[in-house]
Amino acid sequence: MEKILWVDDEIDLLKPHIFFLAAKGYKVVAAKDGNEALELLDNESFEIVFLDENMPGLSGLETLSLIKDKFPNLPIIMITKSEEEKIMEQAIGAKISDYLIKPVNPNQILLALKKHLQYKRLVSETSTQNYQQQFREISLKLMDRMSFDQWVDLYKKLVYWELELASSQDESIYEILGQQKDEANNLFCKYYEGNYENWLCGNDEDKPLLSHTVLKEKLFPLLKEDNTPTFLIVIDNFRFDQWKAIQPMVEEMFRTEEENIYFSIIPTTTQFARNSMFAGLMPSEIEKKYPMFWINEDEKGNKNQNEHNLLNENLKRFGFNLKTTYHKVLNVQYGKRMLEILPNMLQNDLNIIVYNFIDMLSHAITENDLVRELAEDEKAYRAVTQTWFKNSPLMEVLKYLSNKKVNIIITTDHGSVKVDKPIRVRGDRDISTNLRYKVGRLLDYNPKEVFEVKDCTKIFLPKLAITSPYIFARKNDFFAYPNNYNQYVQYYRTTFQHGGISMEEIMIPFITIRPK
Repeated sequence: MEKILWVDDEIDLLKPHIFFLAAKGYKVVAAKDGNEALELLDNESFEIVFLDENMPGLSGLETLSLIKDKFPNLPIIMITKSEEEKIMEQAIGAKISDYLIKPVNPNQILLALKKHLQYKRLVSETSTQNYQQQFREISLKLMDRMSFDQWVDLYKKLVYWELELASSQDESIYEILGQQKDEANNLFCKYYEGNYENWLCGNDEDKPLLSHTVLKEKLFPLLKEDNTPTFLIVIDNFRFDQWKAIQPMVEEMFRTEEENIYFSIIPTTTQFARNSMFAGLMPSEIEKKYPMFWINEDEKGNKNQNEHNLLNENLKRFGFNLKTTYHKVLNVQYGKRMLEILPNMLQNDLNIIVYNFIDMLSHAITENDLVRELAEDEKAYRAVTQTWFKNSPLMEVLKYLSNKKVNIIITTDHGSVKVDKPIRVRGDRDISTNLRYKVGRLLDYNPKEVFEVKDCTKIFLPKLAITSPYIFARKNDFFAYPNNYNQYVQYYRTTFQHGGISMEEIMIPFITIRPK
């Protein structure tokens, strides 16, 4: 039975309310003034306090302050006859949980109790019931032949339920959602593999925005609108569910103008996807047109050192003559330096800022046991992203820009997926090291377990050798070598990887925001 402390100098007049709450299963302990309330709190535990604002002796606000000093996490609902704004502001500033104006009826009291004592349970139960109703609808959708925009809608819906059920007290419903998402991922891989080549080579207009077309379709029209400075913020390895996790913080300062999802090319890695996005070209086209800006898989050197050059060439091809800047934030010190140069950046037409934190986080999860514990599953991975964003230099950049007339785009180059199932593969010592795709000579694998592309020119990837196919892992698979197999599998299982085909890696956010 949940215990309520009700503090009011006219407590005898509230007996009907107390009897009503007793009938609903609550135990109410009465106190006639602040001193009695403090004494009771020292000797008994209560789930919540109802506190009258206007009492003789210690006032309600004084009692509130004393209770909060001793019991900072105890919910307190203030009840008052006064509608004076100053009193409301003082009470809210002292972190009350709710504020009710007399006369209050029993149902108001009951609603306040349910809101503050049973909120998590009620939300959990309602979310579970609502998802159960949607489960069949999603299952029927998965049986249909869906277009790319229907896949986007379905993925958004799955992400919505993943966030809604993340705090559910019913773990079984979260497991059911996981199974449904796994089924969706399996079918999405087949859909992507069956259509990818045609999206690149065919004239079919029913195709998604891809890495090499997204800037032309979504950024360039914005640049033509007016002379407003535009900031393109690229968060490496940023998933759509991570965007939804930080969206409430962003929308405290900005309004979301457009929420798009575009499809990453494969391999879903920075070397291929981000170069393609900036260049507006597929990787083999970059290699052919700008060989000085492309470094192949088997060559030494930073594979993403020419992104700004590629973007400037892309802009020139479309007739833009803009003043642009490019910044890659790899550490906190450089992130803080961004704040110092932001005023100067407002003089430019287009500013590109790349943040590598989430990509570094995914690598740290693999390499550091402590970080792996902090981000052991999807929910924890999102939580770490939220914590980073809240305290990051990027947040400070956005706060500064929220008071300026600017266009802002938040996007990424690819996502990542939590891997679990090892797939055996063999190759020579020059085989690529990525866990989600492989290219190299003498590859040995089971074709049924991978997406195999023998002629890489059909999907516009550089050809390393005549006998160098590309293979891609699906869903939550990852490639493992037979040598030290068990040790290798144990080390990489349950880490977040990218390079292959999954909804999480492929369907990624492209968000346009403007200051409120």
